[in-house]
Amino acid sequence: MIESIRNIFSIPDLRKRVIFTLFLLAIYRIGWQIPNPGISAIALQEFWEAQKGTILGFVDLFSGRNMSKMTIFALGIMPYISASIILQLLQVVWPYLERLSKEGELGRKKITQYTRYGTILICVIQSWGISLWLQSQTSPVSGARIVPHGGLPFQLLTVLTLTTGTVFVMWLGEQISERGIGNGISLIIFAGIVVDVPRNVQTVISGLRTGDIGILKVLFLGALMVVINAVIVFVERGQRRIPVSYAKRVVGRKIYGGQSTHLPLRVNTGGVIPIIFAASVITIPSTVANFVKHPFVQRIAQQFLWGMPLYVLLYVAAIIFFTYFYVSIIFNPADVADNLRKYGGFIPGIRPGKNTADFIDGVLSRITLVGSVYLAAVAILPEFLLTGFKVQTLPLIGGFLDRNLPQWFTQGLNVDIYFGGTSLLIVVGVAMDTLQQIEAQLVMRHYDGFMRRGRIRGRRG
Repeated sequence: MIESIRNIFSIPDLRKRVIFTLFLLAIYRIGWQIPNPGISAIALQEFWEAQKGTILGFVDLFSGRNMSKMTIFALGIMPYISASIILQLLQVVWPYLERLSKEGELGRKKITQYTRYGTILICVIQSWGISLWLQSQTSPVSGARIVPHGGLPFQLLTVLTLTTGTVFVMWLGEQISERGIGNGISLIIFAGIVVDVPRNVQTVISGLRTGDIGILKVLFLGALMVVINAVIVFVERGQRRIPVSYAKRVVGRKIYGGQSTHLPLRVNTGGVIPIIFAASVITIPSTVANFVKHPFVQRIAQQFLWGMPLYVLLYVAAIIFFTYFYVSIIFNPADVADNLRKYGGFIPGIRPGKNTADFIDGVLSRITLVGSVYLAAVAILPEFLLTGFKVQTLPLIGGFLDRNLPQWFTQGLNVDIYFGGTSLLIVVGVAMDTLQQIEAQLVMRHYDGFMRRGRIRGRRG
């Protein structure tokens, strides 16, 4: 490991890329400290403390915790992600975008440009709505207004500041992807999540000193994180490899094809996107309840808070549904089968054309089921172990279960740190992707990489 890190900084081009990436991430963190003008910081902090478990708290996660501080990067990179998802969905129903997606590099550049325009449009709409919303909110603790002096000037300033901030963050991400190491957008989200790690460590240390957290609880929590990280790495790297053979073709005096390869299908093809969709939908009732104070709405929204049985059930069902939905959008077995036939490829034992498409679709459906269950477990299990499962809210049997089930099942570990499975999935996935890119750069230059396979190839070079 130490030798691999030394090799990174011994290669001028790779060293420049790594330093450039770290420099832009540092600029992003500086912007994280600059507040949006005209907002009471104390009232804002008290308000966001009450938003945990709602869609606002989830959006805050993907803004790198900028939303809760209402900095100039408050919208974060979420508008860009939203625009990208919308463009992907439109490629299914809009033939023009579908043709662009198949035109190679030129088509991808046009779609990227449309994504940027969509990002700006979403930013303007969201920032205007946020300015109006902030003016109407007060602290649930002190009752102080979040915006002491509102009006049109504050609204225009907020739109200008937040839109410019998101465009700048988008530019930082694109620069990192082009001139740095790793996916810039993912690294920005990564930086916003890992910044909470020192605070969580400090919370654990303080709890140990005061006796609020037992040593066994800390050891269990550490072991749990190691196990979940190992599972994420294992599944994210998991593939179902379908063997593919290419028939020999004679063109002039040259012979093409006649080789065997494989078609890799990832277990988690959808990545973290299904969780984003599911969380956005399932937290709508609790978010609406913040604005509608009717008793009936409040009772309904109460069932959609974290740990409630209805919330957990619908959240898991939504993740499984959106996993299949998103995979069906980004992966078309019929197109894959047509491309294989076009270049003389075939799956041994399967006839080309529709039979090949049906076979790939069947395999994809089975591994997507595994991937969807894995995503649901990662999203639910860590926070469930911290907060418990509120079985006492179940009709008829709730009281019985509450009295007879173990305390850890109903109350969790009761540790005041954030340990979200979605965050772990993002952090581990981005870290793996970045390390693989560094590995490729090292092996290409015949250096030892981080992985055993990279070391073997490096020595052969």
